[in-house]
Amino acid sequence: MLPPVDLTTLPPNAARILDPSGPAALRQMAARGIAPGLKPHEAITIVAILSEIEGDPAATLARTTLGALPPPLLQGALVPELAPGVLALLAPLYAKNPSIMERILALPQIPTVAVAEAAKVASEAVAELIATNEERLLLDPTIIECLYMNKATRMSTADRILELAVRNGKELVGIPAFKEAAAAIAGQLIAEPTVEPNYDDVLFVEVDKLARSIDPDSHDTHKVDEETGEEVLEKKFEPVELKLHEMSVSQKVRRAMLGTPSERMMLVRDSNRLVAAAAVKSPLMQENEIVRISASRSVSDDVLGHIARSREWTRSYTIKCNLIMNPRTPFAFVAKLIPHLRENDLKSISRSKNVTGAVATAARQQLSRKGK
Repeated sequence: MLPPVDLTTLPPNAARILDPSGPAALRQMAARGIAPGLKPHEAITIVAILSEIEGDPAATLARTTLGALPPPLLQGALVPELAPGVLALLAPLYAKNPSIMERILALPQIPTVAVAEAAKVASEAVAELIATNEERLLLDPTIIECLYMNKATRMSTADRILELAVRNGKELVGIPAFKEAAAAIAGQLIAEPTVEPNYDDVLFVEVDKLARSIDPDSHDTHKVDEETGEEVLEKKFEPVELKLHEMSVSQKVRRAMLGTPSERMMLVRDSNRLVAAAAVKSPLMQENEIVRISASRSVSDDVLGHIARSREWTRSYTIKCNLIMNPRTPFAFVAKLIPHLRENDLKSISRSKNVTGAVATAARQQLSRKGK
């Protein structure tokens, strides 16, 4: 519970309920939110405390009760006397209920950590409520991070709170591609708006629905044309690409981080380096996607460099090989990866006509160092 509840603020009969040696039936009844003689905020405080006592038979029941409190009891409990620690438990549980969250957010004692946890899972309506308090957002920028990374937050709201952070010099480490997102929003502030404000929100939702309906779990969206050797988009993904093309850079950056695998595979190839970088930095990115991206010859050297710098991704031998064989990978990264190759792969690369001369030479030099 964050922060802990001061038990001295509770009436004496609360201590009897919480006493481990007290009547089990009394604790079970209290875990359901039934505590005769206690005010609503005191009763809910007891439920909250019981929910966090490990090994207590009433804990599971109390946790269930917290998520489904009777409206009269909950409404009566949302008063300034309710402990901040209890609000920290309640806020995420009711983050999709605008009427309850309006009351919770208005309480002066609510911890900012509780608001951030609610922002992670908030509905669109609740996200709008949270985003209106700019003073609170700047006090704890983690709330901005959580709202931005919550797909339910409107695109226009995500842009507004990101711009708020940038204007006030806040660096949002919880947004993986913050630098790219900040640069994109800065560019849009300079440019003249070309669409109605609400269209950004509509387009963001439309792309999400369309991408998920076509192929949300696609391994790749492109195939190699046998005649030209170039990567081309598969026809079934053309409707998604057309919608993505309508988006602003900041929209693409956010979809790159929060969208489907098929969207990432398209956006990582985007000509705008901010968008491509955001895609490869997505917290949803999986190793099988990186395997394909590292072998792609239509992604930028920046994207390949990001993969090559990642200890997480370069633990994969396949990814290391793909980066070395990819002519678009900057040689500085290739030179660091070649010593990790097996002898048979070094021999193959040293004779290959599909790699640059510098890479083939580096492979031969590594073989020479090994005495092969």
